[in-house]
Amino acid sequence: MSGNDSPVLALAKDLIARPSVTPEDAGCQALIAARLAAIGFACEQLDAGAVKNLWATRGQGSPVIVLLGHTDVVPPGPREAWTSDPFVPTLRDGVLHGRGAADMKGSVAAFVVAMERLVAVHPEHPGTLAVLLTSDEEGPAIDGVRHVAEHFRSTGQRIDYCITGEPSSSERLGDVLRVGRRGSLSVTVEARGVQGHVAYPEKALNPIHALAPALAELCARRWDEGYASFPPTSFQVSNIRAGTGVDNVIPGALDLVANFRFNPHWHAAALITEFEATLARHGVDARCRWRVSGEPFHCEEGVLRRAARAAILARCGIVPEENTRGGTSDARFIAPLGAECVELGPCNASIHKIDEGVPLDELDALPALFAELIERVWTGHAAQT
Repeated sequence: MSGNDSPVLALAKDLIARPSVTPEDAGCQALIAARLAAIGFACEQLDAGAVKNLWATRGQGSPVIVLLGHTDVVPPGPREAWTSDPFVPTLRDGVLHGRGAADMKGSVAAFVVAMERLVAVHPEHPGTLAVLLTSDEEGPAIDGVRHVAEHFRSTGQRIDYCITGEPSSSERLGDVLRVGRRGSLSVTVEARGVQGHVAYPEKALNPIHALAPALAELCARRWDEGYASFPPTSFQVSNIRAGTGVDNVIPGALDLVANFRFNPHWHAAALITEFEATLARHGVDARCRWRVSGEPFHCEEGVLRRAARAAILARCGIVPEENTRGGTSDARFIAPLGAECVELGPCNASIHKIDEGVPLDELDALPALFAELIERVWTGHAAQT
């Protein structure tokens, strides 16, 4: 690492150099814990299975402000397709390249530097500062923040405000502020029929024919008209498989995989009820297996949104678009604890791609942006209470 690197760049390089493909952490959290412990944070591992979960806190009482992130990354894909090794941090044309540079080791490095700056300026800061990191955000997300949130419920750990460093920006740092996320509900359907010869359909039961009217209704349905900054709930079929590969056999089963992305008009349980009732109404003999990745959450106008908007204007010179687009994030497990949650981070144009990278100007600006946001939350919280 170059001696001329800024503190955030140096740490981001150290993190990228560790091949922490889900659920591996590759020593990232130990490195971060050592940095945070040096400025007075109490660090605790809340690990589960092969997943590392770091919970680091400084101070006590309210407000409890959490910086939420992950140290795991997606696989790099074919290394020969990369311009440089994905786990050798490389600077080219003002961009730091490497797997995880944008998603989200850059933000994690900025978390640490922001905390170091805040503690230096505010050694007796109000309330509790916290960092929560997992190595299971890009994977099943079972033993990561979901597990930690259940632990917090059992211990009564309160969280007032949560800032997730996911790469939320679109064209430039701060142009988008995520103020919620849609829920995600997946289903695998096994529709059962009776296999037979196509010439004797009366002696068989074609599950494709049985499912088709129900599926047409589900696909055509307008589930809602949207909610606040959320788009309407969507239903998408991603896989259908049936048949024996020949043209003279009626299949005996059909497998379907589909997904709902839903806004706060719905809970997963209600969508499950509606879906299964539709199949039953059309007489489909089916077994459904469901997976709830997360319920939707929405950060209403309050201390955190006002602070984030003001911090972005002060540090980036723009008024952000506040929306709920994108997939899911680990904030979906923290919001149900009663926390106000926003997501703010660098541009997401290269995430999960070959030659992933983060512009150096964005990386260098992130610590000050996070620190300013936290200072404004302190002010807003004090005024509110």
